[in-house]
Amino acid sequence: MTQSLETEFKRIVEEHKSTIYSVCYMYSKDPDEVNDLFQESLVKVWQGLPSFKGNSSMKTWIWRITLNTCISAERKKKMKTVPLSMDINLFEDKDANTKQVNMLKERISKLRPFDRAIVLLWLENMSYDEIAAVVGITSKQVSVRLFRIKEQLKQMTND
Repeated sequence: MTQSLETEFKRIVEEHKSTIYSVCYMYSKDPDEVNDLFQESLVKVWQGLPSFKGNSSMKTWIWRITLNTCISAERKKKMKTVPLSMDINLFEDKDANTKQVNMLKERISKLRPFDRAIVLLWLENMSYDEIAAVVGITSKQVSVRLFRIKEQLKQMTND
């Protein structure tokens, strides 16, 4: 690859790494798996960069790659079920804000992958049009789905 492509990739990673990591974090409870998803997303961004045509914003393109990576990994996990148990919670914290964030994360993790993607994009303050571009539905459908998802989240418990 050319030097300018490497420079562009470094800039993209620096600009979007927190977003990529946030999405990966919402799709896994295991820190090692979060890191694996993050790395896999970066590899896919690197591989796709030469063919990026600018039909959408770079942000939308990065979101789509990361979401697809996480959703694909989740599908693969469901295919092979190996029960693992950990006696320690790596995300445990006593702080009230952390407890609320963990409660929200737990509820969001119970959503279907597509609905989870919509919520994550919404939590990133993306417009309905931007969310629609990332997930491939209309902005009206985003509005309707978000309303239903919010109602679903209100009805959930953290058992």
